[in-house]
Amino acid sequence: MIGRGFPAALALALWLLALTAGTAAAVPSFAIQTGQPCSGCHVGGFGPQLTPFGRQFKLRGYTTRVGSFNVPFSAMAVASYIHTVADQPPAPGYRANDNFALDQVSLFLASGFGTHLGAFVQATYDGVAKAFHWDNLDLRATTSATIKGANVILGASFNNAPTVQDAFNTLPAWGFPYTTSSLSPSGGAAPLIGSLAQNTMGLTGYVWINSQIYAEAGGYQSPGTNFLARAGVDPFDPGAIRGTAPYVRVAYNRAFGTDNVEIGAFGLWADLYPGRDRSAGVADHYADTGLDASYQHFAANKDVITVNGRYTHESQSLNASQALGLAQYRSDALNEFRLDASYYWRDKIGGTIGVFDTTGSVDPLLYGGNRTFKPDTSGLLFQVDGTPFGGAGSPLGPRFNMRVGVQYTLYTRFDGASHNYDGAGANASGANTLRVFTWVAY
Repeated sequence: MIGRGFPAALALALWLLALTAGTAAAVPSFAIQTGQPCSGCHVGGFGPQLTPFGRQFKLRGYTTRVGSFNVPFSAMAVASYIHTVADQPPAPGYRANDNFALDQVSLFLASGFGTHLGAFVQATYDGVAKAFHWDNLDLRATTSATIKGANVILGASFNNAPTVQDAFNTLPAWGFPYTTSSLSPSGGAAPLIGSLAQNTMGLTGYVWINSQIYAEAGGYQSPGTNFLARAGVDPFDPGAIRGTAPYVRVAYNRAFGTDNVEIGAFGLWADLYPGRDRSAGVADHYADTGLDASYQHFAANKDVITVNGRYTHESQSLNASQALGLAQYRSDALNEFRLDASYYWRDKIGGTIGVFDTTGSVDPLLYGGNRTFKPDTSGLLFQVDGTPFGGAGSPLGPRFNMRVGVQYTLYTRFDGASHNYDGAGANASGANTLRVFTWVAY
């Protein structure tokens, strides 16, 4: 049910787009640096979904350049209107339904420095929480070599979130949906590999052979509480890693004319003190392993078809959480499945359908907020969007880009059940969400 406020919401969203156009943006500094329009690196003419050229640019450490210098700074803003079928517990300063929000404003340092060093650094103002925090960080050092006739890129990434350095749009950091609002309801459980963003620091090394074989390995640690607090991040959520958490990633990529196919695997193993509480004398252990795949088709008329998917299995040994009374059982598991398919007409107007499904073990303490004591949440996400200036021709110059879109999230299960999931009569369909958004970059 859309509701009577939708026409006014759409008008206001478009007005917000015009209002922010002069001061907000994403990473057009990369477009200026490479001499390519946004569609050169991004499917649909807007980030973050990467084309083969965009993946190559990232794996080369953001160093591809056509001129001697460009201003390395960019900005972006996202604003939206959110309507849910049933009223939701309101965030501070917002209503239970039909909200307008400036979701975020971000500033970027995004550039290559010479032929071996590059940076993607993001700082964000959260318009819902009304607070600043550091966001994505990816500092790279790369070099190229020919080894036994193979073209090889060797690189290292210093970053603050497992998978933020990944060049495929299948893993949590850059997977669909590419824009969300914290005012939209969502299930309460996700694998650890996607829950450590901005709460960790990691160093990984990678090799990219003949633009086909990718292998990466490294580790992540938890910075101190004072550092994270100054960076605007909650240092206690989800907790602190004991020692170093290993991370591995492998993928095989192959181009077949106008088609591009990738299959891969990934893993993260972490010992975690929940909430940084070490009083139990032991830590929880998480083992996240998964498979992913993607397909891209680029037609001669600039139509683009993409499919992205991943499956993650998480084994949990909750020794600390059980001792602290946070979990009833010592051994739990969590499974996550994501699949999305999109079609972009002339690389400008697109539609995407996403499927999401999270299931897990029954635990009356870990999932005590619902009557089933399970995290199971599933549904569909539909999005239609338009990006008129992704292929150049912007009236405000080559640095300006914009996307306007509509999302609808349909839940078949929410926090363990389709009906009465909280024991107080709430149904999964009540969390169904309409979101109209504008996304501008300069």
